[in-house]
Amino acid sequence: MDTTREIVVITGFGPFRQYVVNPSWEAAKGLKMEGLGSNIGIHINEIPVSYAKCQQVLNDIWQTMTPKMVIHLGIAPGAKGITLEQTGKNYCYKDKDVSGLCPAGHCCVEGGPEQLNSIIDMRSLGKHLKSMGLDVIYSRDAGRFLCDFVYYYSLYHGKGKAALIHVPASGSLASPERLVPQLQTIIQNLLQQLDSPAHTT
Repeated sequence: MDTTREIVVITGFGPFRQYVVNPSWEAAKGLKMEGLGSNIGIHINEIPVSYAKCQQVLNDIWQTMTPKMVIHLGIAPGAKGITLEQTGKNYCYKDKDVSGLCPAGHCCVEGGPEQLNSIIDMRSLGKHLKSMGLDVIYSRDAGRFLCDFVYYYSLYHGKGKAALIHVPASGSLASPERLVPQLQTIIQNLLQQLDSPAHTT
């Protein structure tokens, strides 16, 4: 592998309820194929919809790699557009995962802050993307299920160098053909913000 390329990790989720093929994982695979530019290497991981197993995958990412950014893709049933999530929450995980389990104490990281924010300013990113003609939504509530849990865990262990993007679970935008080019643009602009003087000085 070319060591001069910066690594971006992109994750999608595995099968969940009626979503035997999860659009978030299909999008992650599509982004791996299309790329983010010659100077960025992409590593993809499928995350099980399990509180315990997802922590194992995330520990592997943060302990064995030094990614420039970890970008989690998740599905938002009923959503019409792409949602940029600012915040991960630590508590109140009461919905059961695919194994029928909840995390101990309904908590992500025992003793951790109540919430954590990405180092990316999702509000300003959203405004910039809308000026480019992309229909994106800004959010501070990721839903307190696996997406939110994974996001908080990555924000905690990655010192804020993570992002969560919710994509539609169904409809025309959920197809990789439409979704991947939009995500490509979103992530490239997200990385540009990360490289801006406000983040690099």
